[in-house]
Amino acid sequence: MSHSPVKQPDIRPVREQDRSMIDGVITAAFDGADEVALVRKLAADGDIMLELVAEIDGQIAGHILFSRLWVEQSGNRLAAVALAPLAVSPEMQRTGLGSALVEAAHKLLVQQGQVLSIVLGDPAYYGRFGYSVADAAQFESPYPAQYLQLKYLTESKPCATIQGKLIYASAFGEN
Repeated sequence: MSHSPVKQPDIRPVREQDRSMIDGVITAAFDGADEVALVRKLAADGDIMLELVAEIDGQIAGHILFSRLWVEQSGNRLAAVALAPLAVSPEMQRTGLGSALVEAAHKLLVQQGQVLSIVLGDPAYYGRFGYSVADAAQFESPYPAQYLQLKYLTESKPCATIQGKLIYASAFGEN
């Protein structure tokens, strides 16, 4: 079932006073508190590279976060980002709000000079933004390969020869 188009959201950086509304959106979207704890730990550890919300009529309806990720290869580390989580209020899902958040975030990440982004999620959803399971196959990850996807944030693929182990922020508890 598709919802009708929504009022254009104000996509903006997170403010400290947004935290409780963000927690509510994440909890409702994921039906639990694990992702709320992840976001809180990423914030406390200073590992957030970009965090945006979609606000409609004064209410937070969506949230996206990118944390620092490292690609370790032969003792060297390349800086990258990990998208997690992306949350949209259940009543606002399938309205384009998640897509608007991803697209706005990607533009800002390019402006920051970020080169590649990794996401763990549904390839049918994230594939529309240029994320690729095949491109991520060259990396060692603690997560299932069929859901691990990579997007080059630049037109060229400067990291095409990069391989290695993905080192997530400590909040993920996988290292």
